[in-house]
Amino acid sequence: MPHSDEATAFFVAVYEAVQEIPYGKVTSYGHIAHLIGKRKLEQVGQALKHLPADPANTFHHGNVPWQRVIAASGVIPRRDNPSGAARHAQALRGEGVVVTTTGGGLHVDLSGEHGWFPNVLPSKGGGGDWVNEETMFPVLF
Repeated sequence: MPHSDEATAFFVAVYEAVQEIPYGKVTSYGHIAHLIGKRKLEQVGQALKHLPADPANTFHHGNVPWQRVIAASGVIPRRDNPSGAARHAQALRGEGVVVTTTGGGLHVDLSGEHGWFPNVLPSKGGGGDWVNEETMFPVLF
């Protein structure tokens, strides 16, 4: 876990937001940043990278569905670790998410039934407004 109070608060915000992604749905690092009011999408990835495996921690692999967050392009971004990408895809497939192989990489169609882009987190009163991932403006689905 990060050492500074600001970093800790950011990691907690990321983990809490990711916990709200429904089973079988997928969103992007940038959308998680949008939902928590930050423009630090790379740091969302870092927060998930440093998610503890040990269930003795408040947030861990067992209660934060890290696999439900991927690149906005739909790519499962594990260029430096192909076996990590395969495990990521396997975890998503286990939830019924369709993962395809596109251009040698693993991909999820975020515009389809598996995409999750509410304008506001459900815990904050989010309902029917959804964000267009390309423009980050509310649209109704």
